[in-house]
Amino acid sequence: MPQSREKLIASQFGAVAAAYVESAVHASGADLDAVARLAAQARPERALDLGTGGGHVAMLLALHARRATAVDLSPEMLCAVAARARDGGRDNLETIAAAAENLPFADGEFDFLASRFSAHHWRDFAAGLRQAHRVLRAGAPAVFIDIVAPARPAFDTHLQAVELLRDPSHVRDYAVSEWFAALGQAGFAIKSCTTWRLRMDFAAWTGRMRTPPALAQAIRALQTQTDDETRAYFAIEADGAFLLDAAMIEATA
Repeated sequence: MPQSREKLIASQFGAVAAAYVESAVHASGADLDAVARLAAQARPERALDLGTGGGHVAMLLALHARRATAVDLSPEMLCAVAARARDGGRDNLETIAAAAENLPFADGEFDFLASRFSAHHWRDFAAGLRQAHRVLRAGAPAVFIDIVAPARPAFDTHLQAVELLRDPSHVRDYAVSEWFAALGQAGFAIKSCTTWRLRMDFAAWTGRMRTPPALAQAIRALQTQTDDETRAYFAIEADGAFLLDAAMIEATA
Protein backbone atom coordinates (compact mmCIF):
# COMPACT_ATOMS: atom_id res chain seq x y z
CA MET A 1 0.00 0.00 0.00
CA PRO A 2 1.39 3.49 -0.85
CA GLN A 3 2.54 5.53 2.11
CA SER A 4 3.53 9.14 2.69
CA ARG A 5 7.18 10.09 2.96
CA GLU A 6 6.66 10.89 6.63
CA LYS A 7 5.30 7.39 7.28
CA LEU A 8 8.14 5.88 5.23
CA ILE A 9 10.76 7.67 7.30
CA ALA A 10 9.04 6.78 10.57
CA SER A 11 8.77 3.11 9.61
CA GLN A 12 12.34 2.94 8.27
CA PHE A 13 13.91 4.39 11.39
CA GLY A 14 11.49 2.97 13.91
CA ALA A 15 12.75 -0.51 13.14
CA VAL A 16 16.39 0.47 13.64
CA ALA A 17 16.12 2.90 16.57
CA ALA A 18 18.44 0.91 18.83
CA ALA A 19 21.08 0.67 16.10
CA TYR A 20 21.17 4.46 15.74
CA VAL A 21 21.36 5.00 19.48
CA GLU A 22 24.37 2.69 19.60
CA SER A 23 25.98 3.76 16.31
CA ALA A 24 29.60 4.84 16.78
CA VAL A 25 29.29 7.21 13.80
CA HIS A 26 26.39 9.03 15.45
CA ALA A 27 27.43 8.76 19.10
CA SER A 28 30.83 10.45 18.77
CA GLY A 29 32.84 12.87 16.67
CA ALA A 30 34.49 16.27 16.77
CA ASP A 31 31.28 17.81 15.43
CA LEU A 32 29.32 16.50 18.42
CA ASP A 33 31.98 17.95 20.71
CA ALA A 34 31.64 21.27 18.88
CA VAL A 35 27.87 21.31 19.43
CA ALA A 36 28.45 20.70 23.13
CA ARG A 37 30.90 23.62 23.30
CA LEU A 38 28.51 25.96 21.52
CA ALA A 39 25.63 24.97 23.78
CA ALA A 40 27.83 25.44 26.86
CA GLN A 41 28.71 28.95 25.67
CA ALA A 42 25.10 29.86 24.85
CA ARG A 43 23.49 28.37 28.00
CA PRO A 44 20.07 28.53 26.27
CA GLU A 45 16.73 28.59 28.00
CA ARG A 46 15.10 26.46 25.29
CA ALA A 47 17.15 24.31 22.91
CA LEU A 48 15.83 22.29 19.96
CA ASP A 49 17.33 19.16 18.40
CA LEU A 50 15.69 19.01 14.98
CA GLY A 51 15.64 15.43 13.68
CA THR A 52 17.09 13.89 16.82
CA GLY A 53 17.55 10.29 15.59
CA GLY A 54 19.35 8.46 18.39
CA GLY A 55 19.21 11.55 20.61
CA HIS A 56 22.93 12.18 20.86
CA VAL A 57 22.61 15.94 20.29
CA ALA A 58 19.51 16.22 22.50
CA MET A 59 21.32 14.59 25.43
CA LEU A 60 24.13 17.13 25.13
CA LEU A 61 21.72 20.06 24.85
CA ALA A 62 19.94 18.92 28.00
CA LEU A 63 23.22 19.35 29.90
CA HIS A 64 23.45 23.04 29.04
CA ALA A 65 19.88 24.24 28.43
CA ARG A 66 17.18 24.84 31.01
CA ARG A 67 14.90 22.80 28.75
CA ALA A 68 15.71 20.74 25.65
CA THR A 69 13.29 19.43 23.03
CA ALA A 70 14.02 16.51 20.72
CA VAL A 71 11.93 16.36 17.52
CA ASP A 72 11.71 13.39 15.17
CA LEU A 73 9.19 11.68 12.89
CA SER A 74 9.75 8.21 14.37
CA PRO A 75 7.88 7.41 17.61
CA GLU A 76 10.25 4.49 18.21
CA MET A 77 13.26 6.79 17.94
CA LEU A 78 11.65 9.20 20.37
CA CYS A 79 10.90 6.36 22.80
CA ALA A 80 14.55 5.36 22.68
CA VAL A 81 15.62 8.96 23.31
CA ALA A 82 13.15 9.33 26.20
CA ALA A 83 14.51 6.13 27.76
CA ARG A 84 18.07 7.44 27.46
CA ALA A 85 16.98 10.70 29.09
CA ARG A 86 15.35 8.87 31.99
CA ASP A 87 18.37 6.62 32.47
CA GLY A 88 20.70 9.62 32.35
CA GLY A 89 18.67 11.77 34.69
CA ARG A 90 17.84 14.35 32.00
CA ASP A 91 14.40 15.28 33.28
CA ASN A 92 14.55 18.55 31.33
CA LEU A 93 14.46 16.73 27.96
CA GLU A 94 11.12 16.33 26.19
CA THR A 95 10.38 14.49 22.95
CA ILE A 96 7.86 15.57 20.31
CA ALA A 97 6.89 13.80 17.07
CA ALA A 98 6.80 16.28 14.19
CA ALA A 99 8.08 16.91 10.66
CA ALA A 100 10.77 19.53 10.15
CA GLU A 101 8.48 21.28 7.67
CA ASN A 102 5.64 21.66 10.20
CA LEU A 103 6.99 22.34 13.67
CA PRO A 104 4.34 22.70 16.40
CA PHE A 105 6.04 25.61 18.16
CA ALA A 106 5.47 29.34 18.47
CA ASP A 107 7.59 31.89 16.66
CA GLY A 108 10.84 32.56 18.52
CA GLU A 109 10.22 29.82 21.08
CA PHE A 110 13.83 28.59 21.12
CA ASP A 111 17.17 30.30 21.59
CA PHE A 112 19.41 27.47 20.31
CA LEU A 113 18.92 24.91 17.54
CA ALA A 114 20.98 21.99 16.31
CA SER A 115 20.25 19.54 13.51
CA ARG A 116 22.64 16.65 12.84
CA PHE A 117 22.41 14.08 10.02
CA SER A 118 18.73 14.81 9.50
CA ALA A 119 18.16 17.30 6.68
CA HIS A 120 18.87 14.80 3.90
CA HIS A 121 15.60 13.06 4.91
CA TRP A 122 13.40 16.16 4.88
CA ARG A 123 10.61 16.13 2.32
CA ASP A 124 11.12 19.87 1.72
CA PHE A 125 14.60 21.14 2.59
CA ALA A 126 13.80 24.83 2.16
CA ALA A 127 10.59 24.59 4.20
CA GLY A 128 12.43 22.80 7.02
CA LEU A 129 14.99 25.59 7.20
CA ARG A 130 12.28 28.23 7.15
CA GLN A 131 10.60 26.49 10.09
CA ALA A 132 13.93 26.28 11.92
CA HIS A 133 14.35 30.03 11.46
CA ARG A 134 10.76 30.76 12.51
CA VAL A 135 10.98 28.97 15.86
CA LEU A 136 14.28 30.65 16.79
CA ARG A 137 14.42 34.06 18.39
CA ALA A 138 16.28 36.75 16.44
CA GLY A 139 20.04 36.38 16.75
CA ALA A 140 19.90 32.88 18.23
CA PRO A 141 22.62 30.39 17.18
CA ALA A 142 21.92 27.38 14.97
CA VAL A 143 24.17 24.50 13.96
CA PHE A 144 23.48 22.27 10.96
CA ILE A 145 25.51 19.10 10.39
CA ASP A 146 25.02 16.66 7.54
CA ILE A 147 26.59 14.62 4.80
CA VAL A 148 27.17 16.92 1.82
CA ALA A 149 27.29 16.25 -1.90
CA PRO A 150 30.46 16.78 -3.91
CA ALA A 151 30.46 19.70 -6.35
CA ARG A 152 31.25 17.46 -9.32
CA PRO A 153 27.97 16.17 -10.85
CA ALA A 154 29.20 12.62 -11.50
CA PHE A 155 30.32 12.22 -7.90
CA ASP A 156 27.05 13.75 -6.68
CA THR A 157 25.05 11.26 -8.76
CA HIS A 158 27.02 8.31 -7.38
CA LEU A 159 26.47 9.48 -3.80
CA GLN A 160 22.71 9.95 -4.16
CA ALA A 161 22.38 6.56 -5.88
CA VAL A 162 24.11 4.57 -3.15
CA GLU A 163 22.29 6.52 -0.42
CA LEU A 164 18.89 5.77 -1.96
CA LEU A 165 19.70 2.09 -2.47
CA ARG A 166 20.68 1.83 1.17
CA ASP A 167 17.69 3.79 2.49
CA PRO A 168 14.51 4.53 0.49
CA SER A 169 13.67 7.44 2.80
CA HIS A 170 16.74 9.32 1.55
CA VAL A 171 15.90 12.56 -0.29
CA ARG A 172 19.19 14.32 -1.04
CA ASP A 173 22.61 15.08 0.39
CA TYR A 174 22.92 18.79 -0.44
CA ALA A 175 26.12 20.47 -1.58
CA VAL A 176 27.62 23.15 0.67
CA SER A 177 26.64 25.75 -1.93
CA GLU A 178 23.02 24.54 -1.72
CA TRP A 179 23.14 24.78 2.05
CA PHE A 180 24.44 28.35 1.91
CA ALA A 181 21.78 29.42 -0.58
CA ALA A 182 18.90 27.77 1.31
CA LEU A 183 20.02 29.09 4.70
CA GLY A 184 20.28 32.60 3.31
CA GLN A 185 16.84 32.39 1.75
CA ALA A 186 15.42 31.15 5.07
CA GLY A 187 16.82 34.22 6.84
CA PHE A 188 19.96 32.79 8.47
CA ALA A 189 23.32 34.55 8.53
CA ILE A 190 26.18 32.08 8.10
CA LYS A 191 29.07 32.38 10.55
CA SER A 192 31.32 29.46 9.61
CA CYS A 193 31.53 26.16 7.80
CA THR A 194 33.78 23.22 8.64
CA THR A 195 34.13 20.17 6.40
CA TRP A 196 35.68 16.76 6.95
CA ARG A 197 35.45 13.18 5.71
CA LEU A 198 33.84 10.18 7.38
CA ARG A 199 34.83 6.58 6.71
CA MET A 200 31.84 4.29 6.35
CA ASP A 201 32.37 0.61 7.11
CA PHE A 202 30.16 -1.03 4.49
CA ALA A 203 28.78 -3.83 6.67
CA ALA A 204 27.98 -1.47 9.55
CA TRP A 205 26.58 1.22 7.22
CA THR A 206 24.14 -1.15 5.51
CA GLY A 207 23.49 -3.24 8.61
CA ARG A 208 22.44 -0.21 10.65
CA MET A 209 19.68 0.47 8.09
CA ARG A 210 18.88 -3.22 7.55
CA THR A 211 19.44 -2.75 3.83
CA PRO A 212 18.11 -5.84 1.98
CA PRO A 213 20.93 -8.04 0.59
CA ALA A 214 19.86 -7.43 -3.01
CA LEU A 215 20.17 -3.67 -2.57
CA ALA A 216 23.49 -3.98 -0.73
CA GLN A 217 24.71 -6.02 -3.70
CA ALA A 218 23.49 -3.30 -6.05
CA ILE A 219 25.54 -0.74 -4.14
CA ARG A 220 28.61 -2.95 -4.41
CA ALA A 221 27.96 -3.33 -8.14
CA LEU A 222 27.88 0.45 -8.53
CA GLN A 223 31.09 0.78 -6.55
CA THR A 224 32.95 -1.81 -8.61
CA GLN A 225 31.63 -0.70 -12.00
CA THR A 226 32.04 3.04 -11.58
CA ASP A 227 34.91 4.94 -13.21
CA ASP A 228 38.33 5.22 -11.63
CA GLU A 229 37.91 8.91 -10.73
CA THR A 230 34.72 8.27 -8.77
CA ARG A 231 36.26 5.25 -7.08
CA ALA A 232 39.27 7.34 -6.09
CA TYR A 233 37.20 10.30 -4.87
CA PHE A 234 35.19 8.15 -2.47
CA ALA A 235 38.28 6.06 -1.60
CA ILE A 236 36.26 2.88 -2.18
CA GLU A 237 37.97 -0.10 -0.57
CA ALA A 238 37.89 -3.75 -1.61
CA ASP A 239 35.22 -4.59 0.98
CA GLY A 240 33.04 -1.59 0.06
CA ALA A 241 34.14 0.81 2.80
CA PHE A 242 34.31 4.38 1.53
CA LEU A 243 34.54 8.05 2.50
CA LEU A 244 31.72 10.58 2.74
CA ASP A 245 31.97 14.37 2.90
CA ALA A 246 30.39 16.04 5.92
CA ALA A 247 29.93 19.66 6.93
CA MET A 248 29.05 21.67 10.01
CA ILE A 249 27.54 25.08 9.37
CA GLU A 250 27.15 27.60 12.18
CA ALA A 251 24.55 30.31 11.60
CA THR A 252 22.41 32.84 13.43
CA ALA A 253 18.71 33.48 13.00
